[in-house]
Amino acid sequence: MPEHDPITWTLDDHDVELNHLGRLLWPDDGIAREDLLAYYRDIAPVMLPHLAHRPVTLHTYPEGIDGPSFYKRDLPDHAPSWMRAVDYTGQSTTRTIQVPLIGNAAGLVWFANAGTIEFHGWSARAPHLDQPDQAIFDLDPGESATFPDVLRAALLVREALGQDGVQGYPKTSGRHGMHIHVPLAPGANYPEVRAWVKRIAERLEASHAGLVAVARGATHRGEHVTIDYAQNSIARNTAAPYTVRAAPEATVAAPLSWEEVEDGALRPEDFTLRSMRERVASLGDILAPVLHAGQHLPQPVRNQT
Repeated sequence: MPEHDPITWTLDDHDVELNHLGRLLWPDDGIAREDLLAYYRDIAPVMLPHLAHRPVTLHTYPEGIDGPSFYKRDLPDHAPSWMRAVDYTGQSTTRTIQVPLIGNAAGLVWFANAGTIEFHGWSARAPHLDQPDQAIFDLDPGESATFPDVLRAALLVREALGQDGVQGYPKTSGRHGMHIHVPLAPGANYPEVRAWVKRIAERLEASHAGLVAVARGATHRGEHVTIDYAQNSIARNTAAPYTVRAAPEATVAAPLSWEEVEDGALRPEDFTLRSMRERVASLGDILAPVLHAGQHLPQPVRNQT
């Protein structure tokens, strides 16, 4: 595909100039920048509600997935004037940065055209960045664990959540693991949420020692599926629902039904840039309940933290 001249898309009443549309970002799969931009334009109606008022961390690959990459948390100086952001001052520094807030398809496409492939969302929304509205169970398989192991661990987490009287909603990470999102009502803080996730992880490690482990250091080693409770910290980020990943076949962080998890046949590579639009057209946004089902942490946890 030739790298034809720049064009302009008008999205949400904003003109977004696009360039290098023919540049292959996934050379082995024949996927070009134009394909990525069209995906984000088309998936925006279901992706944007999960990003609304939520700071994002950008994983940028200027030359495609085989080239160098970097994470960026601050809004670029050359961003258009209509792009929104929120101020954030890190806990270990006095420097304040402006973290992007993406509220429309124009923003998704503008960042993708600037080299961003992956969008990672924080677990809190502006302006209350110290109050998470989700707990995240990040299930990461060790090098000798399998994706069926991850599915089994996810079902154990669902059972543990049910014992605490709350529901979680699963999605693939788009790579080798899974995320379970637990929507929370206003009022929880990060130490409370982190302690609760850790306690569930420790319970599962004690009862299923051959499968589940609490993350201690690197999470990609060994034969266990680790639960990284530290993901529930301010400014930590998780692959956003529907984001494309810089992985072979352009896999996507795909919301799942628990029935699919129970069936055990799904694999991360089943959900890609090329297949996701058809899935959404058929099923809608499976993860939509996360947007509305705020839940309270178990009372003993609130009392003990």
